[in-house]
Amino acid sequence: MGKLIGYARVSSRAQDTDRQIADLLAAGVRRDDLYIDHGVSGARALRPAFGTALDALHEGDTLVITTLDRLGRSTANMLELATVLRDRGIGLRVLNLGGGDVDTGTPMGGMVFTVMAALAQMELEIKRERITDSVSKRRAAGKDLGGRRERFTNSQIENARRLIAGGEPAIQVARDMGMSRATLYRRIAGIEAQHWISAQG
Repeated sequence: MGKLIGYARVSSRAQDTDRQIADLLAAGVRRDDLYIDHGVSGARALRPAFGTALDALHEGDTLVITTLDRLGRSTANMLELATVLRDRGIGLRVLNLGGGDVDTGTPMGGMVFTVMAALAQMELEIKRERITDSVSKRRAAGKDLGGRRERFTNSQIENARRLIAGGEPAIQVARDMGMSRATLYRRIAGIEAQHWISAQG
C-alpha cells in the first residue's frame, strides 16, 4: 500500500495550520510526511512545500488535503492537477469536500471528480462563448474593442515637434506630455513619414 502525503497551506503568516495538521494526522498521515506552506497564496505558482510534496509522491501514493482550495484558487487548475496526479498513478484525498471525505482512488470519489471536471470545463466554455459573443456584438455595432488607444493627436505631436525644433529638450517635452522620449520620437517619425508620402503624391 502506498504512502499518504499530507499538504497544508495558509495564505498569511498570521494564520496557523494547527487545524489542518490535526485533520491530516487523524486521517492517517505520518508527521514526517506532512508538507506545509506558511503565508503563501493559492494563486501563487511557486509554493515551495507543495513542490516538495509533489516530488515525494510516487505511484500508488495518495496526496491528502483538508479542502480542495488548498491546491489553488482556480477550479480548472485544481482539477488539472488532480488529472496530472491520476495520470501518475497517484490518488487525491480531500477530507472535506461537500461535507464528506472524497478519495479519487475510490469509484465514488473518481465520479465526483469527473463531474466537477465536467462542470469546470462547461464554466470555461460558457465564459469563452460570452466573450466571443460580446466582441462580435461590439464589432457589429462599430464600438471600441478596447486595447491601447493613442492618447495624443497628430496635431499635438506636431506641436511637440515644433518645440523640439525650436530648441526645447526632447526629454522635457516628452516628460511634459507624459510619454517616453522614444515614444515621442516614434510618433514624430510617423508624422514625418506621412508628410513625405503626401509630398511624393
